[in-house]
Amino acid sequence: MQLLNGAFMRLLPAKDVNGRILGASLLRYRYQRLPALIGRANFLIASKLADAATTDYGQRGVLKHLPTFTFRRHASTTAAPALGKWAVDAPIVGYWSLFCASMVFGIIVWGGLTRLTESGLSIVEWAPITGAKLPTSDEQWESEFEKYKQFPEYHKVHIGITLDDFKRIYFMEWFHRNIGRLFGLVYLIPTAYFVSKGMVTRAGKAKLTGLGLLLLGQGAMGWYMVSSGLEKELGESPDAVPRVSQYRLTSHLSLAYILYAGLSLYGWNVFRANRMLKNKITNQDALRSLLLKPTIVSYRRKITAATFLVGATCLSGAMVAGLDAGLIYNEFPTMGHGITPPLSELWNEFFARGDPSAMWRNLTENPATVQLEHRAFAMTTFFTLSALWWQGRKLPLPRAARATLHLMYALAWLQVTLGISTLVDFVPIANASAHQANSVLLLASALGLYHTLRPLPRIPV
Repeated sequence: MQLLNGAFMRLLPAKDVNGRILGASLLRYRYQRLPALIGRANFLIASKLADAATTDYGQRGVLKHLPTFTFRRHASTTAAPALGKWAVDAPIVGYWSLFCASMVFGIIVWGGLTRLTESGLSIVEWAPITGAKLPTSDEQWESEFEKYKQFPEYHKVHIGITLDDFKRIYFMEWFHRNIGRLFGLVYLIPTAYFVSKGMVTRAGKAKLTGLGLLLLGQGAMGWYMVSSGLEKELGESPDAVPRVSQYRLTSHLSLAYILYAGLSLYGWNVFRANRMLKNKITNQDALRSLLLKPTIVSYRRKITAATFLVGATCLSGAMVAGLDAGLIYNEFPTMGHGITPPLSELWNEFFARGDPSAMWRNLTENPATVQLEHRAFAMTTFFTLSALWWQGRKLPLPRAARATLHLMYALAWLQVTLGISTLVDFVPIANASAHQANSVLLLASALGLYHTLRPLPRIPV
């Protein structure tokens, strides 16, 4: 012990406020706390201290008395990078996750265009592998056209279209499916690589597995949705319109929104953890304390609820799209002679299909009721976000949270404007597509605000 004290007397001299050397009792106290100090120190400083001690007294004279875990952690030049990889996912995983989220955004927008141009039922077969190839010869195009003619949409919607017209709607659906195929490869191949190289933590592996299963379910739901519009019974009923089920359309779109949200949050979390690990977040302790204040915690909970409200509004919009409910009551804020249509129209026995206990179907199958529901969701969401913006202006929010709050409020105004213009102009394709695209951005801004207000995680080191 005397030898050890002598070694660290030279390395860590302890002095009082007057510059005098402290006694041996305080020096021993310094030695007892040394493992904790080294554990928090920079690797380079710890290495130099160890080298200096070894130079003065030899390896056996010092190292045999030091706690083994201290040097097990700092003796190798590769220890620090390995520790970073162990603590959080690699930064490239975050970039890749956000790229995947951007692809989902593009797929959502293109899928909306496919629906708006009534192209979604042009490919009547589900061929995940062979369907990736676009027809090239006249014979192949004629064959696909003849298949399409066997289904109700050709006889009720696209009556007498030419082969060139068919090629245009076929390409819309083909491209939508192929973006999905490409996304599957972009997701699955890098995931396997990152996991095999140890670039993902155990928690990250679980999240990526869940998102992968969601991706597979999304593909299956896509075909399940399309098949609902290919039923031959739709051609036998004179009043039936060949279109996909609004329930399946909403399910398909909801999975896309969930996938987008999951990928975005995952990517943001990876970036945040890496910045914390590299000490790139200034005033971490102050920020940690701020995010744990009761007022901020309460505000974050309100933002969480508002985010779910935004998502619910998006899904109610999918119901409107599935029923073509935007083609009636093309006025705002009234619906006919009042704010709402007559109750007899909103709660009609026709949609109960002869079953008095099934009047609830008006909520999901009556176009007038579904449009009113979407209006109610939209206005509730807008005023909720407005109130949260007003409250957030007065709170000591972090800079990133404040910027995201203003962005969310601006997107809320834009979303309402696009929604009203889409309705009163009888659903033009450009307006309707922009309305759907902005709904994703609005959801992303709400998620981003929630993310910036989350407590800082404890990174294991």
